[in-house]
Amino acid sequence: MASREQIMEKVEGLIGPFNNKGVELKEETTFANDLEWDSLTVMDFVAAVEDEFDIIITMNMQAEIENVGQLADAVAKLMDN
Repeated sequence: MASREQIMEKVEGLIGPFNNKGVELKEETTFANDLEWDSLTVMDFVAAVEDEFDIIITMNMQAEIENVGQLADAVAKLMDN
């Protein structure tokens, strides 16, 4: 089982190729406002996260995830199930 810190490291690594603005990543970094991602970028990123962690993030969960920290928490929760 991966620790939350390990999950954060992997998430940050996955964000890298999509971080065109070179935004410094923190727990509070938002996908829409800080990273300025459009819906297509979000879909590509979600697919990368799902592949990396072998999980499924539902559309309802995606709607509730606004920042990097919330994503790490969601991944940890899904991996526990």
